[in-house]
Amino acid sequence: MINDIIKDIKVRMDKSVDALKSQLTKVRTGRAHPSLLDGIMVPYYGTDTPLRQVGNVSIEDARTLAITVFEKSLTAAVEKAIMASDLGLNPMSAGTTIRVPLPSLTEERRKDLVKLVRAEAENGRVAVRNIRRDANNDLKALLKDKDISEDDERRAADEIQKITDIFIKKVDEVLADKEKDLMEV
Repeated sequence: MINDIIKDIKVRMDKSVDALKSQLTKVRTGRAHPSLLDGIMVPYYGTDTPLRQVGNVSIEDARTLAITVFEKSLTAAVEKAIMASDLGLNPMSAGTTIRVPLPSLTEERRKDLVKLVRAEAENGRVAVRNIRRDANNDLKALLKDKDISEDDERRAADEIQKITDIFIKKVDEVLADKEKDLMEV
């Protein structure tokens, strides 16, 4: 029973760290990255469709993304969707290819992005701690039902805390990497 709880928290905490990484890829650094445009939805025959389903996003150079739209008629809609997003990008089209140059970040904007990234990391830490709390509650329920002894509960709680510390450290490492990316000129 205790082993099941520990396996479960490892899986859930790992998913929390992966979710944080996914969130942070959407925060723009100075370099072009296709995942930057993941959240953009394009109106396609009356339905909002993810950009990746109506075109191919690739990196042209360090500061430019290229989008090859599958249907020429969608080019204007894709451009409009990119401009309407809160990313502050100005796409330029040439036929079915849309180039999205990424402006260099100002120092003030970099600091704002670092604050945003730190808030996301704190959300990741909270998620990990919530998983720890759930596991400890499960242990207390087992103890109350007399399925485990107090010593087993104490040992398991210590192990859960060690695992939590490891995953909090992973969140901090992800944060440090992203901050480093943001502050590079």
